[in-house]
Amino acid sequence: MILDTINKANDIKNVPIEDLPRLASEIREFLIDHISRTGGHLASNLGTVELTMAMHLSFDLPEDKLVWDVGHQAYTHKLLTGRKEEFDTLRQFGGMSGFPKRRESDCDCFDTGHSSTSISAGLGYVKARDLAGGTNYVVSIIGDGALTGGLAMEALNNAAENKSNFIIVLNDNNMSISPNVGAISSLLTGIRGDNAYRDINDNVKSSLKKIPVYGDKIVSQVQKAKSGIKQLFLPGMKFEDMGLTYLGPVDGHDIGKLCKMFKIAKKMNTSVIVHVITEKGRGYEPARLRPERFHGVSPFDVTTGKPIAASKTTYTEVFSRKICEMASRDNKIVAITASMASGTGLTRFQKRFPLRFFDVGIAEEHAVTFAAGLAAGGLKPYFAVYSSFLQRAFDEILHDVCIQQLPVVFMIDRAGIVGSDGETHQGIFDYSYMNIIPGMTVMAPKNRLELMDMMEFANSYDGPVAIRYPRGAVSDIFSDFKEEICYGRAEHIYDGEGTAILTIGASIEEGAQVYDKLKARGENPSLINARFENPVDTQLIAELAAKHDRLLTIEENIGAGGFGMNVLRAVNENGYDIKVINASLPDEYIPHGGVSKLKEAYGFTADAIIEKLDSSRGIL
Repeated sequence: MILDTINKANDIKNVPIEDLPRLASEIREFLIDHISRTGGHLASNLGTVELTMAMHLSFDLPEDKLVWDVGHQAYTHKLLTGRKEEFDTLRQFGGMSGFPKRRESDCDCFDTGHSSTSISAGLGYVKARDLAGGTNYVVSIIGDGALTGGLAMEALNNAAENKSNFIIVLNDNNMSISPNVGAISSLLTGIRGDNAYRDINDNVKSSLKKIPVYGDKIVSQVQKAKSGIKQLFLPGMKFEDMGLTYLGPVDGHDIGKLCKMFKIAKKMNTSVIVHVITEKGRGYEPARLRPERFHGVSPFDVTTGKPIAASKTTYTEVFSRKICEMASRDNKIVAITASMASGTGLTRFQKRFPLRFFDVGIAEEHAVTFAAGLAAGGLKPYFAVYSSFLQRAFDEILHDVCIQQLPVVFMIDRAGIVGSDGETHQGIFDYSYMNIIPGMTVMAPKNRLELMDMMEFANSYDGPVAIRYPRGAVSDIFSDFKEEICYGRAEHIYDGEGTAILTIGASIEEGAQVYDKLKARGENPSLINARFENPVDTQLIAELAAKHDRLLTIEENIGAGGFGMNVLRAVNENGYDIKVINASLPDEYIPHGGVSKLKEAYGFTADAIIEKLDSSRGIL
């Protein structure tokens, strides 16, 4: 295998040109085989094989810098920098990350995970290089979907003033996770399909060159006047109108043409956009036909493309069905996604209520303020978003929603430990950053039934509400316990004495295990489903303080600013004689790995929690 000869950065330059197509095929076979066993991002990586090869052929790593946007398409980059043997550990605890990581390789120059960041980071590298008198190249690779992010637009605006070489590769596959939407997508569609410029340009050149004596001179003058023919016929000049040099579009699967384009780009003393057209999922028919489904996959059967593990009902699915049922009764309910209709469960809503469904593209900040406008206009917006992505819109939540107390409902999916995508995707900060905003009501359901009840409650509540739920299969724990939801009030599962266990959301699972273990050794604790992270049930705390000596709070969030601190604050402000022990995740970034493995490693198991409880009581 040619791939076996790639053991470090720049080894690809030793591969004969005629063998490059074969190497591309080997890379695709390798990725399909390994991702089918480990899970990971498939369609995006299959679409960027030749593009990545061309960049590694055209630039010298690690001296030159490749800054990936999001980074889930960097698997080929990892292969070409000598990490083939690590792919068996892809996204596993202690193994190789599914994203670029500076600590993993000198060829990974910037950690990524969220979209629209690469141009800003790349421009920072450019200015650092210029100030140091360096001559290396900086290349930022960004997808067309990520251009909808405001950060990318801000960076392009700044890059237009740059007067040194900076290469921006626009990987255009007409997809982010869901199909792209909006004006930028329409602009790029026009550029992709516009053959008129190229045809007319070639014809004009041929005609002018036939003019005796002066033909070549005229052609030369026309080429220097870059605004001429291009301004008339090429929509790509929209980028040039911003002050950015535009090259392309070029076939992203033609290594020869890509290398020629990069050779031209390297000569520019300005910011230059190289527009590359790629096909997501290329080389594997199931992924090519359904790139959205094969964006991020669990282990699957290569022959059929179907997941190996049997699918189970998820919280996302429960939300999906419930919001459609509610919307059929209430025509003021509208739904918003930031380019993740499928991932957040809104595809069903989109089909049933197309006029009340809004996909704003990868633009979480805009989504929140847009929702605020919808609410101010008399509608009831539900914004479904992953926990780690919502944190990008903190100011808009505070400034545009909560100050005005507008009835926007935030459906926070993928909350808690998410697992294999690592630090950038763990949803372990939302309790903390939502908790500090005055007027924000934060809830978390113990099971599928309570999620539906909370959605109904939020629809009737005149103010902002966030409902937080985890990734994966739903829980039916304590389905027989069903107290009506009242604002700010918790639910009693079991009443006892001594230790009161207060759980919030999915941590009811760990709380129930702690309860059972304490009962087994002769104790009689209380078990409470808090329901509300904010406001905390102060009346309940007063009742518990009267007949318990310890409150054990359990939350799948970092400790700083979370549920436990809310409880501790209520105890301290009222002077209750009761000790508070908070079982949470540590105040640090949690890497990639399986959820159960990460919980064990970071002390979020029933045994670890009991050990912490016993330590507070002096029990060794």
